[in-house]
Amino acid sequence: MKLNILIIFAIFIIILLFDSFYVIEQREQAIVLQFGKPVTFKIDGQEINNISEPGLKFKLPFIQEVKKFNKRILTFEATDKEVLDIDKKNLTVNAFAKYQIIDPLKFYQKVTDISGIKDKLDRIFEAALRDEIGEIPLSNLLTKERTEIMSSVLSSIAESSKDFGITIFDVRIIRADLPTENSEAIYKRMRAEREKEAREYRAEGEEKGQIIRSTADKTARITIAKAKEESLKIKGTADATAAKIYADAFNQDKEFFKFYRSMQALDSSFGNNSTQLILSPDSGLLEYIKEPK
Repeated sequence: MKLNILIIFAIFIIILLFDSFYVIEQREQAIVLQFGKPVTFKIDGQEINNISEPGLKFKLPFIQEVKKFNKRILTFEATDKEVLDIDKKNLTVNAFAKYQIIDPLKFYQKVTDISGIKDKLDRIFEAALRDEIGEIPLSNLLTKERTEIMSSVLSSIAESSKDFGITIFDVRIIRADLPTENSEAIYKRMRAEREKEAREYRAEGEEKGQIIRSTADKTARITIAKAKEESLKIKGTADATAAKIYADAFNQDKEFFKFYRSMQALDSSFGNNSTQLILSPDSGLLEYIKEPK
């Protein structure tokens, strides 16, 4: 009987010891609650209600409860938001923020845990994005003004979230697009507009091409006609000059000219060895052969 009591007492002591100590890791911070109320600690003459120094800590067993929180910089990614820009275009915006819990007690009292702050930040994000993007066109998010816009969003979100015991370090828009159904309609309209412009450009190009081809054909015909006219003039002048030369030569020595022409005729007639001619002895072609002078 006594052994059983000792065993039970030992188990109770072990449980008591396990519930009396807790460990704070380097990446953690904590608050201690006693019957639901925060416990204040006095360190170096200052009263604090959060524990941020890592190590083994002591608490009253069964009476006090420890709530631990991450003290690293955390990432919050907002759900896709449907907002209107200044042109009343419906945009789907996806954004994220970097934040850190700096006041664990206020964080616990306001939002309890990480899931609670996500809900709060999601609503704050939506309000801030509506306020900022509602004053600008979508095109501004694609220019250098994006940095200024994000600074304004950061200031707005940081101001609205400071009551939750957190600090916002950075806010970024991952993407800002038109909804899928709107995008399809806009893409179809843009495609139709581009196809219309392409048809107009092709028609205009074909018209200009036809004008250029017609002008080129006309210029070519005029050039060829002028060239033919000029060649005929040159040929006529050459023929006239040749005729004059022949006439002058004939007038200087008619007998020699007659002889020369006769020799040319004979050369043309007998120049080809395969040619056979049967001539009468009285033929004029044989005049200078029979009776050379």
